[in-house]
Amino acid sequence: MTADKNSGYRKNFSLIITFLILISVFFVLSLFLAYNFSKKFIENEFVSEKVNVLEASITPYNEFFQNKLPEVSYYNGYLDSATTSRFVDTLLLQYPFVSRVVFYDTEVSTIPVRDGLNIGHFTMGPKYVYQFGSLVPMDSVKLFAKNDPSTAMRGDEFNTLGIKLINYIENLDTARAPTADELFSNFSVVRSNKITYLNIPRFEDLKVYKQMMQRKLSTSPVYQQDMLTFYLDPSKIKIINANPKLYQNIRIEPLTYDPLDTSSQFVTTEITLPGPFSDYKLYFISAQSFVDKAIFRYFLPIAIVLMVFYGVLVLVGFLIYRNLNINQKLYKLQYDFVNNLTHEFKTPVSVIKIAGNNIRSAAALTEREQKMYGRILDEEADKLNGLMNKLLAFTQIENKAIQLNQEKVNIVDFIESTIESHQLKHPDFHFTYEVSGFKNFTTDPVLLGSLFDNLAENAYKYSSPDQKYLHVSARHIKGKIVFRFTDKGIGIPAPEINNIFKKFYRVQNQYNQNGSVGLGLAFCKELITLMKGEISVKSKVNKGTEFKIILPYNE
Repeated sequence: MTADKNSGYRKNFSLIITFLILISVFFVLSLFLAYNFSKKFIENEFVSEKVNVLEASITPYNEFFQNKLPEVSYYNGYLDSATTSRFVDTLLLQYPFVSRVVFYDTEVSTIPVRDGLNIGHFTMGPKYVYQFGSLVPMDSVKLFAKNDPSTAMRGDEFNTLGIKLINYIENLDTARAPTADELFSNFSVVRSNKITYLNIPRFEDLKVYKQMMQRKLSTSPVYQQDMLTFYLDPSKIKIINANPKLYQNIRIEPLTYDPLDTSSQFVTTEITLPGPFSDYKLYFISAQSFVDKAIFRYFLPIAIVLMVFYGVLVLVGFLIYRNLNINQKLYKLQYDFVNNLTHEFKTPVSVIKIAGNNIRSAAALTEREQKMYGRILDEEADKLNGLMNKLLAFTQIENKAIQLNQEKVNIVDFIESTIESHQLKHPDFHFTYEVSGFKNFTTDPVLLGSLFDNLAENAYKYSSPDQKYLHVSARHIKGKIVFRFTDKGIGIPAPEINNIFKKFYRVQNQYNQNGSVGLGLAFCKELITLMKGEISVKSKVNKGTEFKIILPYNE
């Protein structure tokens, strides 16, 4: 923290931590709200989805009521027991909830009847009454015969629908044809667990029926009518569970059914069956654990979306932290660069200024003093010039402003001249070299010289006084020139290997406290890239370092 303050850089990590805490709180709160929403939604679905189950389960009944019952009218009153038996057999197979059918083979005439309805000169009574069904005993198929005194007419359903028919005929508007809905509703009776239906006569016949109630007709017409009572068993309704992931068990119970177990371990709801089944209800029951699974299934996709969103925000926070960290390092590198560059410039400038002041203040200079001051001024000027040239060259390389000057180089002469120049500067610097596989190759000698000079300077600078040593090897291998620069210096720690080619980066050691800008190896890397080559390094601390450079071979 002190280093940050001293360098003038502030990371504001507290803002990142606050951001992460806020989004974490928001994430947890979102999960909580999402779960409550999922729970409420599933609870509402548990109550509302029962309508879909009801509709799916009573679809066969609706089809029977709307399509099968009207088929009775197609026979125009001329059904007989055999035809009705076949009709009922088909019906029982198709609609299992129909348990039995009572067939009233009925006549409408002007002749009074003993078992039936007599209104004015309108009479309606059964000739025969038959019962059909899979569980009906054979001896009870015929329940009543008009001419058989041994049979008795039990006509509750017959009388109910007959009275409804008489009321309708009495109020019939003969000037207007009734609608299909009017006829259907007046020629059927829906009661608990049964439906009674009378075939619908023609409108002209209904007019005659009304006349028969009002006066005696000159003729004595007889009309055939078929009345059927369908007895229904609600327990035979096939329950269609339209949502098996929500409803664990569905059954049909009487309206008065009251479960004994009403613990919180179960969730229940119910809905009344329609029409003739109105004394019964669909009863839905699921274990709480079963409903919890449905809640989790609904909640899981929402939670995944929230987690992805949270992950994106955390990633954003991480990237901000990473950028701040990188910016801090860059700032520190630049800060160190400015400090070191200032020091690099300040030292020779100070020496030049001191030498200049001495020359100016001296009354007379001996020949020895002139040579000394001349050498000092020359060396310090060379340092300044070299530093400026390196910075300029680095900038030109980065901006692709340098063009390669291809010249043929004798590698042995080139290496020996490099050795000589460095040994003049550093007499204690020991050089060895070897060349194999080639003598000459085409390259830019200036850039190659800069490369050799930088690596040689590093080998000398980062070695202990008794280990100032560098071995250079040059080999021609498979169309490439491979240079190896091996020293016996202090080495590079493994964690630093990946950073040494970065601009302004300096490995912290006893030889690098001052006097390094952090451009040497970065400059080498840019040079080699420009020359379409590669550079790598191997190093062991206190053992030495080897730089390997691969350049294309051009004769």
